[in-house]
Amino acid sequence: MSEHMQIGEVAERTGLSLRTIRYYEEAGLVTPSARSQGGFRLYTEPDVARLRLAKRMKPLGFQLDEMRELLALLYPATAGAAKSRKPSKEQRERLRGFTDTAERRCAELSAKLEEAEGFAEMLRERLAQQAPRSTRVG
Repeated sequence: MSEHMQIGEVAERTGLSLRTIRYYEEAGLVTPSARSQGGFRLYTEPDVARLRLAKRMKPLGFQLDEMRELLALLYPATAGAAKSRKPSKEQRERLRGFTDTAERRCAELSAKLEEAEGFAEMLRERLAQQAPRSTRVG
C-alpha cells in the first residue's frame, strides 16, 4: 500500500499553494487518491507527480484542457493499462504535438529571457556610470 500525504505535505513537496492544488482538483487535473476519516484529502506519489507536471506546463502557457489531455496521455487511468498496451498512433501524434508546442514555447521564453537579461545589463552599466567616483588621498 502506498503512503498517503495530506494536502499540506503535497503543497510543500510540489511548491504549489493549497489553493492551487484544490483548483487543480476542481479542474480535473488531479484527484486525491483517498480521504481520511475526517474528510481530509490524501495523495500518493503518482498524484504528486501529476501536480509537478501541471506546474511545469503552466509557464509554457498550456491551458487547463491541454493539461488534462496531456496528463491523461502520460498517466493512463490504470497502471496496468499503461504497461500492457502501447499508445495508439493518435496518442503518439498528440504527444508529438505537445512536444513541439513545448519546444516552441521554450524557445520563445528563452528569447524573452535573453532580452530581459540584456535590459538588466544595460541598467547595471548605467548605474555603474553614475556611481560617484572615489577620491584618492595621497
